[in-house]
Amino acid sequence: MPHIVIDLDPPQTDAPSFDGETADLVYFLSWAFSMRYGASHDLSIAALVMRTEYKIDLAPLLTFADRNVEDPADEEALARAWQDAAPLAECCGRVAEALGGNETRLVALQDEYPRLRSNIAALGRIAAWAAEQDARIRVTYELDD
Repeated sequence: MPHIVIDLDPPQTDAPSFDGETADLVYFLSWAFSMRYGASHDLSIAALVMRTEYKIDLAPLLTFADRNVEDPADEEALARAWQDAAPLAECCGRVAEALGGNETRLVALQDEYPRLRSNIAALGRIAAWAAEQDARIRVTYELDD
C-alpha cells in the first residue's frame, strides 16, 4: 500500500508522526499535482476547488517526491522536495478546514477517502512541529511496504 514518509533536516528523533495509513494522502497528492495537466479525477477537481474557490496556495502541499530513486533525475527531484515547514503547516491547515466544510465536491470525497482530512491535518501538525524546531521538511512517498 502506498504511504507517506517524512524527513526532517536536521533529523529529529522525537518528531510526531502519522497515526495510521496514509494512502489517501498519497492519492490526493498525486491527483492534485495532475490537476495542472487537466486531470479530471475527483481528487484533482477537489484540488482545483481549493485553489480557485478557497484561494489556497497548494504549492507547499504539492512539493513532494518519490522516495524510490532510480536515476539522477529522481535524485534531483528528491533533493528539490526539501521545503520550509511553516508554509506547509499553514497550507495543510487550510486544506483540512476546507475538507471539513460543506462544499459538496469536497464532502463527496469523505466516503472514498475517509482518512484524507486526518492525514492532511496530521501532516500540518508535523510541519508545525518541524517549524518550531527550525527544521526543514521533505514529504516523500513509497508505493510498496
